[in-house]
Amino acid sequence: MGRNQSGKKEKIKFTTRISSLAIRQPSSAQLSASVKVKKLKTTAMGFKVIGSAFRSEVNAAIAAFTWKEINLSNSQMDAVWDRVHQSAGWDQGYVDSFVNQDKLPPEADPDLPKTNGKGDKAMHEWMKHVDAYLQAMITLEGRGDLSCDSSTVVNPKTAATFRVLELFELLQYESKLSTYEFYQTISRLTDNTGIHVPKDRYPTLLRIVHQWRHLKLLKRTGRGHDPVRGASETQPGECALLCPPCPHPGINLPEGWENVAKGLKFLYALNIALDACFRMKRKDCSSEVADPGLSKGFAYVVEESAFQEYLKKHDNETEPKSIDNSVSYCNMDYITILSVQLCLLQLFFISYDIACQWFIHLLARIAQIDATCPLLRPDVEIRFLVPKFHLPAHIPACRNRFAFMLTPGAGLGDGEAPERGWGELNPLATSTREMGPGTRRDTLDFHFGDYNWRKIVRLGGSLLKKMVTATSDVAEHVIAHQELEATIDPGKLQAWTEAMLAWELDSSNPNPYEVAVKTPTQAGVRRQLAEEEERALAAGIDVALSDEVSPSSLIAMGIDLEGEQRSLRTLTKSLWDHSQDRQITRVKLRSNALMRKLEEWFSLLQLYIPTSVTLRKREPQRKECPKPFEVNLWLPSRIGNLVPFDKSLAEIEYKLRNAQAHEALGVLRRNLQIRATLYDVKDRWLRGQGANTRALNAIATVQARIAAARDEYRQARIALLALADLLGHTKVDQEFLPLEDKDVRSMVEAEPGQEEETEQFVMETIRVEWGKSRARAERYQEEIQLVQEEMNRSLRFFVSKAADWRRKGIAPRTKPISAEYAEGLKAYAERQAVLCESLHDSFISQWKEVPSLIRSAKDEMESPDLFYQRKQRDFEARNKRAGKTTVSSSVASSSTAPES
Repeated sequence: MGRNQSGKKEKIKFTTRISSLAIRQPSSAQLSASVKVKKLKTTAMGFKVIGSAFRSEVNAAIAAFTWKEINLSNSQMDAVWDRVHQSAGWDQGYVDSFVNQDKLPPEADPDLPKTNGKGDKAMHEWMKHVDAYLQAMITLEGRGDLSCDSSTVVNPKTAATFRVLELFELLQYESKLSTYEFYQTISRLTDNTGIHVPKDRYPTLLRIVHQWRHLKLLKRTGRGHDPVRGASETQPGECALLCPPCPHPGINLPEGWENVAKGLKFLYALNIALDACFRMKRKDCSSEVADPGLSKGFAYVVEESAFQEYLKKHDNETEPKSIDNSVSYCNMDYITILSVQLCLLQLFFISYDIACQWFIHLLARIAQIDATCPLLRPDVEIRFLVPKFHLPAHIPACRNRFAFMLTPGAGLGDGEAPERGWGELNPLATSTREMGPGTRRDTLDFHFGDYNWRKIVRLGGSLLKKMVTATSDVAEHVIAHQELEATIDPGKLQAWTEAMLAWELDSSNPNPYEVAVKTPTQAGVRRQLAEEEERALAAGIDVALSDEVSPSSLIAMGIDLEGEQRSLRTLTKSLWDHSQDRQITRVKLRSNALMRKLEEWFSLLQLYIPTSVTLRKREPQRKECPKPFEVNLWLPSRIGNLVPFDKSLAEIEYKLRNAQAHEALGVLRRNLQIRATLYDVKDRWLRGQGANTRALNAIATVQARIAAARDEYRQARIALLALADLLGHTKVDQEFLPLEDKDVRSMVEAEPGQEEETEQFVMETIRVEWGKSRARAERYQEEIQLVQEEMNRSLRFFVSKAADWRRKGIAPRTKPISAEYAEGLKAYAERQAVLCESLHDSFISQWKEVPSLIRSAKDEMESPDLFYQRKQRDFEARNKRAGKTTVSSSVASSSTAPES
């Protein structure tokens, strides 16, 4: 480098270049005189062509970059370019590309393209040559030489080795780190002092990584082996990995699968689980024009333009309010249609969080979108389900109709597979929300593909785990069901079985999992009363004395206040002398809130029952203000014949109290059964202080519900008896019997000769429990059959894929290709085929004990003694291990104790 007039070392931030054929040796006069040159100066947006004059000391350094016909020797040329690439930060490969190709330098740095709102020009240019890049990668497979990848098509100046790209790819898949974090890591590996910071290559790395993963996506799915279609002609979903255990006609299904008996069709059914992830939302940045992405629906994310056109047609649609109303039905309809395109199967299990609402008119909506959808075929059957985790949030009718455990053919599925996928991808949300639309879609495709690949290579262990679970537990459920059936009258058993089979064949028949004894509910009665008031208003009759509170609303408010009084009384009893301030404050706040509600209640009661003022005045005066839960509400059942009032209010209360009593008994029965189950699980399976403490806490929670339901029933019964005397209703005391403490027990705790409820209700309860017991036994047996068939399908899948890859490796080409490319095609196809065969052999080795597991399970179902003997051995082994752990802990404690 030369020095300027001030004596300072001049930093060259430019380069110019002429053809080496036009260069001639400069004269001494030229070298000693000031020379005018054109050069490219680095700017924020790239380079700018400028003209300058330089002193003779630096003429030799810049002579090669001036657009004049001068001549330098090869050594002089190399020295000059070496100085420039060092000062400008350009790699030698980038410099050599100009010299070797006899080209002028670009007028814009490829690292910083001018987009003008039209996206990354370098990426758009690269897409034109994607087939050539794909061919080069496959060619390298034959030579076995993995070189490098670059972000620019011609004159590359930045390169990344395949090894560093593979490292980043797997590291991001496992840890979800961002590209920026990875770049900072390798930048600090280059210089961790901050003194010699390398030139910023982060934008280039983003581009390289994106291109690399797109090429790998095409390569791994055989798109480079297609002799006819190029990469841009890839069909939607063609690059998605197929699931080996899932049924694929022509790939892994046996001959005649479509003709199996109806009871075995579940073995060849397709399970589709729908869900949405709201954490993966993207910010409103960039646009489809600037960032269209490299994949056009090639893998898992749908093609964007077609999807947007579809959404425009459904902009004005209104859909029923639901628990998941953030997702439109039209979105899920579209995804469902694309998921089953060209599918030839005859049975589908479709699970969705709100399937109970979404499935209504689904086929009609699909017919309007795509009349050729396989779901519309007459030979297709669809069974809709709600995932197990979401099901408890639904009403009882949904829980009985859309439960996996109660659906024939569902096995032990749960429908929560999407949630597991979201859990894997949620850490990626912080990166993808900042991306443009196309880059985000491609990134999600890459991660979905890796997630699916990991599931594929782990199928050996995951399917084996399912089989072990099913075979170890099936005998317990089958034997329990057999023992239950032995106690039921054969006539009733036959009738119940016929009703169950009828419902399984046609879900429009009565659901056998619902109790046929219908009892009124408070919600139902309140709705009925509201409808009666609506009809009266329509007829011009308005008996309400308040614009906001009708007579039925008044009585319902009083019953609700009674519930709050009972709850506050229980909470107050839980306080003691050493209660914390936080507990006392909570009780006081609830007490104050209830007192304000009581003031509002009495103002409304005085409106409808003016004589209630007289009754309140007659109450004995106390020195202290009564507590809120001690205040008499003076409902019609409490007033009785003490003062005159409108008896229609008493009729309203009678209907509500009747429903309240039935509901309380239902809650009581359910929680008594839950308590019995918890005690059984605790006594049979739980060991250790921690597990027993958690079980006791759960039992205490259930016991609190039992006590609340008991008190509610007793209060409702007292009110019903008083109202029956007032209104002249008969047999109320026979319908609602006294509930003593000794009567509060589950069916398994009942004493001989005593009944908890009427025989009709008891038999209905037994019938429902028998149905659920039958369902559990059948689902476990189905699971064994399903997993065994999935294992067989997986093995057939890998055999088929290996043969398919070998066919691709030697497939005739429509155009002549080089020997190196042909060698690469064959080598890569063989590598993939061997990989499929290796997975096939690995799974066979892992599953070699499966036949013995199935035989043992069948033997235990046929001979219950074998099952009980195994359980006894397992019980003794657990106790033995627990004893060793206790002894070891005691020894460790004594050995570390300090001497006294």
